Amino acid sequence: MIAGMDAARGRLSPLPAGGEVHMVEVGNRPATDRRAVAEGFLTMEASVLALVLEGRAPKGDVLAVARVAAIQGAKRTWELIPLCHPIALTGLEVRIEPSADGRGLRLEAAARTTGPTGVEMEALTAVQVGLLTLYDMVKSADPAMTIGPVRLLSKTGGRHGTWHHPGAVPS
Repeated sequence: MIAGMDAARGRLSPLPAGGEVHMVEVGNRPATDRRAVAEGFLTMEASVLALVLEGRAPKGDVLAVARVAAIQGAKRTWELIPLCHPIALTGLEVRIEPSADGRGLRLEAAARTTGPTGVEMEALTAVQVGLLTLYDMVKSADPAMTIGPVRLLSKTGGRHGTWHHPGAVPS
């Protein structure tokens, strides 16, 4: 079975028999504690990474602005992704650190809610918006920066339970 497929009907859940687009009904689902963690990377020149980490970027505290942008992105996911439900986030943690290979930055977002639907899209949107903000704030120093990969690391709660990305270390 393909993830996201309606097993009883053999089709993706947002697509009814006629094929018209609709938002999935979640009102009859129980509210459960849900958490999703996503990560993404921004690769850059070593000199630009040093500017960011030392707080010497021309636009100021790049990391603080990216954290706020990531939080704002998560809160507005439903406005950006057409079929996402508005979700009352109960928490969002954003960590930005040098990547393990030392070639850039790693941004991780952990979103939480208690509700009838998951927060995977909020975690992924937080990562993307945070990375785009980082790029924007230092693009003049290194326009060749590369965003990616971005991926969901884990999710808990809901009817599908706990899931971890294959090969990712659970956080």
